[in-house]
Amino acid sequence: MQPEGPYRFTHMLGGSPVGKAWAAIDGQGRFATVAVLDAAVAADVKWRQSFVSVANALAQSSDGPAFAYADFSAASPWVAYPAEAGPGAVRLFQALGVEYQAVDVAPQPVSGLPHPVSGVPQPVSGVPQPVSGGPPAPWAIHGNPIPGQVADSTTQPVSAAPASPAGETASAHTVQMPAVQAGMQSELPTHDPFAAPVRRIKPSAPPKRRTGLWAALSALAVVVVVGGGVGIWAVTSDDPSDPVPTPPVTSTAFPGEAQALPGLKPWAEAALRSPEERALAVAGPSMVFLEAVFTGYLRNKTDNALLREGPVTVSRRCSGFVINHGGYVLSNGICLQPPPEILLGGALNTVANVLVSEGRLAAKDVAAFVRDRVKTSAFTGMGAADQPELKLYGQLNLAKGDVTAAPAVSGAVVRTLPVEAGNLTLVKLAQENLPTAELNPSAVVAPDTSVMLLGYDTTDTTYRSAEYSVETKTVTVTGVDDRSALTVYRVNEDLGPYSKGGVAIDPSGRIIGMVDSDLLRTDKANRILVPVSTMVGLLGAAGIGNDLGPADKVYRSGLEAYFAGDDSTAAARFDEAARSSPTNLLAQSYREAAMASGRNGGTSDRPAWAVPLLAGAGGALAVGLVVLVVLVLGRRRGSY
Repeated sequence: MQPEGPYRFTHMLGGSPVGKAWAAIDGQGRFATVAVLDAAVAADVKWRQSFVSVANALAQSSDGPAFAYADFSAASPWVAYPAEAGPGAVRLFQALGVEYQAVDVAPQPVSGLPHPVSGVPQPVSGVPQPVSGGPPAPWAIHGNPIPGQVADSTTQPVSAAPASPAGETASAHTVQMPAVQAGMQSELPTHDPFAAPVRRIKPSAPPKRRTGLWAALSALAVVVVVGGGVGIWAVTSDDPSDPVPTPPVTSTAFPGEAQALPGLKPWAEAALRSPEERALAVAGPSMVFLEAVFTGYLRNKTDNALLREGPVTVSRRCSGFVINHGGYVLSNGICLQPPPEILLGGALNTVANVLVSEGRLAAKDVAAFVRDRVKTSAFTGMGAADQPELKLYGQLNLAKGDVTAAPAVSGAVVRTLPVEAGNLTLVKLAQENLPTAELNPSAVVAPDTSVMLLGYDTTDTTYRSAEYSVETKTVTVTGVDDRSALTVYRVNEDLGPYSKGGVAIDPSGRIIGMVDSDLLRTDKANRILVPVSTMVGLLGAAGIGNDLGPADKVYRSGLEAYFAGDDSTAAARFDEAARSSPTNLLAQSYREAAMASGRNGGTSDRPAWAVPLLAGAGGALAVGLVVLVVLVLGRRRGSY
């Protein structure tokens, strides 16, 4: 379909199972190529996100084409490239990693709407494979050739990521592409379709001017210009008492990939500007990745002899969330304060793996090594009677294992509830003014209720340097277990092994439960929710309140304005929240979104006379045009 923009399609350059490339002309007669993602494909947020990411990656690369205009939020997202940039639309589809077929016919003008690519993109079995060096593409598609087209087998994927993680400098992106559709200018029409036709009949001599009537029309035009100009100024001018930051040059209508990516991207996890996105945006910034590092020594219980010279380190990783803007975090108790037998098993497993790497133990014997020594060994501190040393670190947004310096923040355990009392731990991080979550103490969680889970997880298989981000999933409560003194809720799915200490949220983004492992299951999956009442009890015992900071309140008011359509107000409030709480990267991303969108659905403080004045000027212009038409027609009749 034709995009809602300044372009008119002339002919199709080629197609793929996910979209088509078109030759087009803008309103000034300039040639362009436009890549259009099919609406059916764009309905999948993964495809839409990949389309945006690859377009931005190409634009940022040293030899990639920069697009002139784009609408990534349209039902059929599209990107337009100037003709002098070469076949940019073609390169975009090739960089997506899909099979692209060029049209092997002479270009013909298109009448009406372009025909859609036949068939719906077919899913490919198996797990989606990531593009080398970049973010994972949703999946690779190999569709059947389009009738009348010749397959182009030179497709190459993007060889670098479209954006860099937080705290890293974006590297140059390299896009390896052969010259496709060379000589594109020669394929497009050589005439200007918007140019006026050459007059072939010599007009007769003009009649005598009607000076008085033209003077009246001139006066009417002055009224229209002045009145309309004043009305437009009054309606569109900004209030100097509430300045909005100058928006950066961007083409996206939602948070851009150029921004340092937060761990959670609500616009990719839920429908754009939906209640689900808003709930995730409220709770997401408060999520914390926690790593507890225990250092001690393995000894024989009988004589305290060391099993291995030198200290042994055991690390425990889980999720948490900021409960008080002063830096207080709630998390899972057994993760950060494990019992001695769990620490001992971890230390023995660490030593066994070291022995395997040294060639002194076979990998198949690791389990037996640990089992044989659990009852005869102890994991202690420097002295046999000392406890292992604990160092605790927290990271917001994107996180990485084994990080002890910035952006990691050191912390300490304040208070812990044992497993039978709730299995919670309160931590104090050495940084304040952190984005805070809000509890919902009155929440009623019943069976068959759908809730959203948030927690950290990773797809990396190398434990030491694994990267973690906030994941989300909608789950269903399968039952309420109130057989013991502690009531808990069970859910049907989990987010992974590191989601302990994560949260379940209600539709407004408030916390209604903390994720814990189900010890009654053989796999110990994280499918238990500890209720808010237990969290409130721990906070009360520690003398800590669930207090939002000033930046939290401004951020929430920005979300309220953003989802109401008042982007100018939202941009100003997100900017204030981002400056007050720099760790809230979502505030920065939503500020970009509000600036790029430019909607204003909120209340207006413009003068009441502005709209009537603008309407009156428009009416005067309409009357003037009618009079002008009558004059012209009268003159033409008089010349025959």
